[in-house]
Amino acid sequence: MDKCCISNMSCIRALMGFVILALFAALAAPGRAESPIVRNCTWCHGTSAQGYTPAPRLAGQRPLYIENQLAGFRTHARDNPLSKQYMWAAAENLDGSTAHALALYFSTLPPKPARDGDADLVEAGKRIYQFGMPELDVVACVVCHGPNAEGVGRIPRLAGLASSYLKRTLGQWAQGYHLTSGPPMPDIAGKLSSSEIEALSSYLSFLK
Repeated sequence: MDKCCISNMSCIRALMGFVILALFAALAAPGRAESPIVRNCTWCHGTSAQGYTPAPRLAGQRPLYIENQLAGFRTHARDNPLSKQYMWAAAENLDGSTAHALALYFSTLPPKPARDGDADLVEAGKRIYQFGMPELDVVACVVCHGPNAEGVGRIPRLAGLASSYLKRTLGQWAQGYHLTSGPPMPDIAGKLSSSEIEALSSYLSFLK
């Protein structure tokens, strides 16, 4: 296949992605009913994708992260119990273009902080996030997730996620789930005590 054909195919795929995204946005606009595929997500992830327990907020999440996680559900790489129960089946028939468009759509929704953590633990959690725990060789979260926990690329936005979700996810890393995603999270999570996880997740839940 020559370069011209490859270039044309890439343009067609990109155009299809934009068309799907525009369709989602139009159908989910104020005063319009949600598209069926968006509604299937918001049944569990909440109105405007702000999250319900135990499903996390998708609004404002990094699009590459969402897309990567959907791929992980399809391939069963993300293998914690709730993923097996709910997301494996939900993602199994999503093609790449639809997953990409969903990721872009949810990333554009304005996120709201959960603010469900323990306010008394915020300062302790902030210290762990900003400075890590050198005595345990735990790198500061800010190094990868950014100064405001906004994330970048495939690294997720943590700011404002529900404390309950963050605690559960850190605990799952430590227990050995979805290890195919690679370092450094399994090692970091395994070194955090339950009280440190509580403090860190509390701090993050209040960030905007």
